[in-house]
Amino acid sequence: MPRQREGSPFTGLSTIALKEAADHMTSARIHLVLLLMFLTAVGAVYAAIGQITATVGEDQFLFLRLFTTARDPLPSFVAFLGFLLPLVAIALGFDAINGEYSRRTMSRVLAQPIYRDALLTGKFLGGLIVLALCLLTLWLLVSGMGILLTGLPPSGEEVLRGLAFLLASFAYAGVWLAVALVCSTLFRSPATSALAALTLWLILTVFWGMIAPLIAGALIPVDPLDPMTQVNQFELQQAIARISPNVLYGEMTLGLLNPATRTLGLVFANQLQNALIGAPLPVSESLMLIWPQLCGMIAALIVLFTVAYVSFQRQEIRA
Repeated sequence: MPRQREGSPFTGLSTIALKEAADHMTSARIHLVLLLMFLTAVGAVYAAIGQITATVGEDQFLFLRLFTTARDPLPSFVAFLGFLLPLVAIALGFDAINGEYSRRTMSRVLAQPIYRDALLTGKFLGGLIVLALCLLTLWLLVSGMGILLTGLPPSGEEVLRGLAFLLASFAYAGVWLAVALVCSTLFRSPATSALAALTLWLILTVFWGMIAPLIAGALIPVDPLDPMTQVNQFELQQAIARISPNVLYGEMTLGLLNPATRTLGLVFANQLQNALIGAPLPVSESLMLIWPQLCGMIAALIVLFTVAYVSFQRQEIRA
């Protein structure tokens, strides 16, 4: 008969999560990655403030422009986060499981009253704790710089939109942490795991915008006699593009940080009747607008974690 479990399968979960977070925070590798992210983010915001101060009084959402304004040669703060957050998440999770194998400590850890459920979940939560702390610190730093250098405090609506943006960034980083965790369970070598996660990041971030139109064009060719085929092709292209977390994150930040955004898809002329073009949406309607993207991001995180969980449960562990 198979041996029955004794006690909760999540015994020791909090201990593993806190120790994993502490190990990350004292790691030189993470310090270097986070230093790069902080320096580039501060540089982007400082470069944008020069343009923002020139438009004081012309924009009621001046605080939100801290996150979206770009100034050559630096991109916007949002663009920096979209590029660098996956790298931070991959650096946190690419050796979460296979690192235990390479150090020959996996059997020792599981010899304690700790189940695989608690080990995998604790490592994932430890990475999420570090990501949450880094994002919160970065958001407070950018907000503080904006208030000090512009002299204008944010309104209540801008604070709510900023907090929603913080939540969207956390979900985006969590997806890439789950990707790194999957690679860490599927590949025994940490180097192979890191290379696989970075390859997937490059494909979905850099090349996916070129791949999606090719797939949509092959599946739904445009018929010059039927204008609806062009609409159907664009909708399919948009659906394929949204497989990339980077696209979903871009749409969420657009809906949250640009209150005038009324839709994230095709808009027909009859839909614009009686609409106030350029009028900002309330926070509640902007949240409803990006709700499908946020749900898709959370669903992707859950699916990826489930894949890592099933893969880890099936692995044979030897002393």
